[in-house]
Amino acid sequence: MTRHHDRRRFAGAAGRPIDAGFTMVELVTVIVVMGILGAIGASRFFDGDIFAGRAYSDRAKSIIRSAQKLAIAQNRLVFVRFTPTNFAVCFNAACNNAAALAFAPGGSNSGSTATRAACVLGGNYIASWMCEGTPPNVAVTGVGSGGLFFDRMGRPYNTNDVDGASTFQPLTLTVTSGASVYQFTVEAETGYVR
Repeated sequence: MTRHHDRRRFAGAAGRPIDAGFTMVELVTVIVVMGILGAIGASRFFDGDIFAGRAYSDRAKSIIRSAQKLAIAQNRLVFVRFTPTNFAVCFNAACNNAAALAFAPGGSNSGSTATRAACVLGGNYIASWMCEGTPPNVAVTGVGSGGLFFDRMGRPYNTNDVDGASTFQPLTLTVTSGASVYQFTVEAETGYVR
């Protein structure tokens, strides 16, 4: 018994067979478009500065947010020191050995080469300190004030204003890496980081 194919499954509306597949023009067009997208994507993928800048910006925001939560949870002043080389959390403005008791989320900081060089107290790198060093080819601007602190209610103040008499102005920090620029702001009164 031989099988006969049911031509109705392979026939178009007019009863003609349907041609399946792609034309040469369609295939070439897809290859060209994929090549262009691949060239653009590969150049961004292999430019590590783009990723380093974004990651450092996110870590800096996380450090500031964690410091605010720590101030509220422990009912004490918590200081965020920032310089062009690092962001760090301490329990006093001097940020000495006894003040670096703020543990990093997850138990340790990133441990990157820049962090190991910048997060040192008393000559020793402190892995559990909530501190991150600025990666190479990443620049941070807007850190001229040297830092801020959060009071027991989570309100931000300038580091030099330990009596809380002056008004904190919104603080915008800019992280630049290659052609990429990331900005975030610490809002006045609420300390919200956006």
